[in-house]
Amino acid sequence: MPPKVWELIRELEKAGFRDRGGKGNHRNFIHPNVSKFITLSGKPGDDAKHYQIRAVKRAVEESKL
Repeated sequence: MPPKVWELIRELEKAGFRDRGGKGNHRNFIHPNVSKFITLSGKPGDDAKHYQIRAVKRAVEESKL
């Protein structure tokens, strides 16, 4: 079973990402050590899409460098 969108948000916030807002169900997260921002769409209780999970994992790893 895939993780929920709120779980990905929590993972990003633990890694030091900051929510800079967005339109509708979209949220943009930025981090000073990561070149691109991460966009998550969907309601917090929705299942995360496979590309969202992959993007969060890559961004968290890049933030540790």
